Amino acid sequence: MKIRRSGRLVDMTSYLLDHPRHLVSLSFFADRYGAAKSSISEDLGIIKQTFETQGMGTLHTVPGAAGGVKFIPHASEEEAHKFIDNLREQLAKSDRLLPGGYLYLNDILGDPRIVNKIGRLFASVFTDRKIDVVMTVATKGISIAYAVASYLDVPVVIVRRDSKVTEGSTVSINYVSGSTKRIQNMVLARRSVEEGSNVLIIDDFMKAGGTINGMISMLEEFKATVAGIGVLVEAEDNSEERLVDEYISLVRLSEVNVKEKHIEVEEGNYFKYAKPLKIEE
Repeated sequence: MKIRRSGRLVDMTSYLLDHPRHLVSLSFFADRYGAAKSSISEDLGIIKQTFETQGMGTLHTVPGAAGGVKFIPHASEEEAHKFIDNLREQLAKSDRLLPGGYLYLNDILGDPRIVNKIGRLFASVFTDRKIDVVMTVATKGISIAYAVASYLDVPVVIVRRDSKVTEGSTVSINYVSGSTKRIQNMVLARRSVEEGSNVLIIDDFMKAGGTINGMISMLEEFKATVAGIGVLVEAEDNSEERLVDEYISLVRLSEVNVKEKHIEVEEGNYFKYAKPLKIEE
């Protein structure tokens, strides 16, 4: 069934946005719309230009008989600055402060629009790395992990504090919490991660990094590689030794005064690693 070009452009754009990083052949679109490949190629050129102009991402062309196009999501530096500045303002509100210097994050992690934007920011900065799976620990980091994974087009695995009968056999390790210095336990289903996988670790909050360090130890049991670490909020605390060195954070708690209920929030190190969108000539 043939449809007009305006309809093709809308439908193609929607399809590409819903299938990030999927290789889509020109033949697929040609058959879908009953159009010539030359027309589809022109349409894709228009969509590519629009994506790049709006800072949404780009289309990568894969040449050859088995080739096609891939939509690579991206967040522009301007968009990232605007979002992170807004996030800083929200997190600096004194009523978010919880005992122990933690922050109330449930409203942010429960907002699909905010979480979706966080996912695109992290996907942008890790776009050039080979990633097979996204890992997080139950429970608050789960929504972010799924948002990141949706843009990277990879599955999510969840490390838990105790085993579930529905997960089958599991691997269990003990780790030392960075903040409380207590020995804790985490488990992961044996079928969750294949040997040799490249894993992106995502977490919502990091103080000393004990939980993330535990996940790194867990991946060693699976003979998997840590492809990167993304943290929504990191807490700066000079009194504690940071157990994780290489990570990317969106915001940093530079000062938390529980007694005076004062919070200072700065940009994290995100822009140290963020790369400008590569636009093909």
